[in-house]
Amino acid sequence: MFLTKDEERMLDGEEGYAVKKSMEILVALGDIYGAEKLIQVGSVQVAGVSYHNLGDAGLEFLNELATDGKVKVLTTLNPAGMDLENWQNLGIDPEFARKQNLVIDAFSKMGIIVSCTCTPYLIGNLPRYGEHVAWSESSAVTFANSVIGAKTNREGGPSALAAAFVGKTPCYGLHLDENRVPDVHVDVTADLSKFSDWGALGYCVGTQAQSKISYITGIKDASVDELKTFCASVVTFGSKPLFYMKDITPGSENVPLPKEKITIDKQDIQDAYQTINDETEDIDFVCIGCPHASIKEISQIASLLKGKKISPNTEFWVATSRPAKQLADKRGYSKVIEAAGGKFACDTCMAVAPLKGRFRAIATTSAKGCYYSRHNKMLTKMGSLEECIAAGVSGKWK
Repeated sequence: MFLTKDEERMLDGEEGYAVKKSMEILVALGDIYGAEKLIQVGSVQVAGVSYHNLGDAGLEFLNELATDGKVKVLTTLNPAGMDLENWQNLGIDPEFARKQNLVIDAFSKMGIIVSCTCTPYLIGNLPRYGEHVAWSESSAVTFANSVIGAKTNREGGPSALAAAFVGKTPCYGLHLDENRVPDVHVDVTADLSKFSDWGALGYCVGTQAQSKISYITGIKDASVDELKTFCASVVTFGSKPLFYMKDITPGSENVPLPKEKITIDKQDIQDAYQTINDETEDIDFVCIGCPHASIKEISQIASLLKGKKISPNTEFWVATSRPAKQLADKRGYSKVIEAAGGKFACDTCMAVAPLKGRFRAIATTSAKGCYYSRHNKMLTKMGSLEECIAAGVSGKWK
């Protein structure tokens, strides 16, 4: 891989340990994937923030980088393992909280914005169409590539952090236009009548298209929140973090319609629910916000919960970014949700919080949330927001 004189200086350690280590990571990646050069990135989004995933070894690595490492571009963080302000209210162990705060301290020393959200595009890290970025959270990567039209590979935590210290990333994969051409035509004939159907659709497309890039037809309209949950699902159950949706996502008019075709019909959606949903009636955990709930979703939750009470046997979380929670406070949504017995889980989510063994069965609108909850040994139910609210109030899935 060709390096400029400035890049060679960084690799030689002239800008310190963190930059040298970062260049070693980026050069190794470039060599593995056949990149010819490094390219400038406009922003970075770093995953691997939860102490639950990092452990002491990861914390030690971050502290080493924080000794002299400062990011060169706008850099935001993925969710942590807890609400950084109200972790006690969510039942987090004090020792876990201490270690998690040490992780956050290390990132903060690096000059990273402690955003702790999987939806950076909703809180200010919003690339322009065609801009190269280095993001690492799978649903955000898919949203950036597909809905925004930016260009990023699905970075690992270390490679994203390396890109932040250098301000560059190797030019390979989805940074190259020739690798952004759709491979399979996905025609959707099913009617998507409720929000969770988008998660079911993501499951269908992800499992059937697998490593291919989909060109999706048959969908007449889609909101940002619907696209957000679809992005999370399709990449969780598939692998390529890029799709085109005819007349909805940017660039869909400029790519060819693939010859290979898949049809997603009503039965496919029903089969997805059958696979995702377990046989259970009792619900002791409801969590909305995977990816993080937008202010629009929070307003809908507040409207549905107004005048109701969450079952004493059920924990109810709204996982969201702290800026969204602050907006909810100002609009009075937080007061309504908390008066009903709901709790806000800012800075964290069901995928990275230490939840194993705490709950038996979860209800959520998110297919991705169900996938990770099963890893935490929970039974899962995916349904509409109305169904999840009803489960929270009654403690039962009906």
